[in-house]
Amino acid sequence: MPFVLICRDKPGALQIRLDTRAAHLDYIAETGVVAQAGPFLDDAGKMCGSLLILTVDTRAAAQDWAANDPYAVAGLFAEVTVQEWKKVIG
Repeated sequence: MPFVLICRDKPGALQIRLDTRAAHLDYIAETGVVAQAGPFLDDAGKMCGSLLILTVDTRAAAQDWAANDPYAVAGLFAEVTVQEWKKVIG
């Protein structure tokens, strides 16, 4: 079942994102549940959040994945929304 994570970075936290990026990408590769992902960009073209589509069985699994993401562990996010999603196109 697909779940979408919408993650908004804390203001001024770009360096946390940059410092933690390799661990975040490793986590994505190791867990194998991310179908699509990418950063949000601000008006200056700098990363300021993330959108991820996870294929997991439950909301609890999606929330657990989000909580263990190295970005979350490092305190990057001001807000994380976990939403069940229905793929219709693509």
